[in-house]
Amino acid sequence: MPASSIAVAFLTALAAFAARAQTLDLVRVAVPQRGSWETSPADIGQVKGVFARHGIRTETLYTSGGGETMQALISGSVDIAIGTGTAAVMSAFSKGAPVRPIASSVTGAQDIFWYVPMESPIKTLKDGAGKTIAFSAVGSSSNLATLTLIRQAGVDMKPVAAGVSATTYTQVMSGQIDIGWAAVPFGIQQLEDKKIRVVARYNDIPEYRDMTARLHLSNLDNLARRPQVIQRFLAAYGETLDWMYQGDEAVQVFSKFYEQPAGETRVTRDQYYTRKGLDLKTLGGVEQSTADALTLKFITKAFTKPELDEMFKYFIR
Repeated sequence: MPASSIAVAFLTALAAFAARAQTLDLVRVAVPQRGSWETSPADIGQVKGVFARHGIRTETLYTSGGGETMQALISGSVDIAIGTGTAAVMSAFSKGAPVRPIASSVTGAQDIFWYVPMESPIKTLKDGAGKTIAFSAVGSSSNLATLTLIRQAGVDMKPVAAGVSATTYTQVMSGQIDIGWAAVPFGIQQLEDKKIRVVARYNDIPEYRDMTARLHLSNLDNLARRPQVIQRFLAAYGETLDWMYQGDEAVQVFSKFYEQPAGETRVTRDQYYTRKGLDLKTLGGVEQSTADALTLKFITKAFTKPELDEMFKYFIR
């Protein structure tokens, strides 16, 4: 084929791709903890073409979680916030923020753990009196769990908002923080290399094992203007999750997209996340979440039934 014909064919294909992209509904998504298996469907589902089949194109904004994610949603910078801590959701709702949960992100957050350097004298959290202990951001699931673990350990520790797992690790290894937090796949290699040692896990809190730790949210403006788009987004998200557990292809796509070793990704999926735990329609432990949010002062009073009904009015059925 002459070079001119090849060029024409390429430009024609490029124009067709651009035209198709313009017909897709754009959904701007805030995602905390880039490279987390739990929060990856909006990225790798687009790579796989699942969202396009549902008429959706995603655009991702990565945040450090907690308040940063919530602020992006409230301001309208994004349409949907992925994996937002339940305590942060309840706090925002109690203050009249125009956001509502639309689905569950994870129930029973087995991916989160707390650690110390191997040479640290701290063996368990009971050895942490007077020490600093990290969580990601205020209102996050790691924040709520950290406060609960401190209370459960019965010793006085200082909780510190340290940011994402990688940033926290730097602070721990440089001695700025005594006890770090992480969400896999971050930390798997460091554990194998015996650079760090686990001192607590999210599942050490019995009442949290069946509790929905994080939720997906949308703002009320988006819910009012584009309900069908949100429905198609959630359908594509759920289809992506199904594909992620059907074989090894998703592991390879994930590893290539986030530039992470496939072995770590496979361990993350097979040992730390279950498909059931990522079910969008599961909503567990609302009473426990409310009680904790009240005790830890994320909210100032318990919700009435009408308030809970309003909070979860748009939750996927």
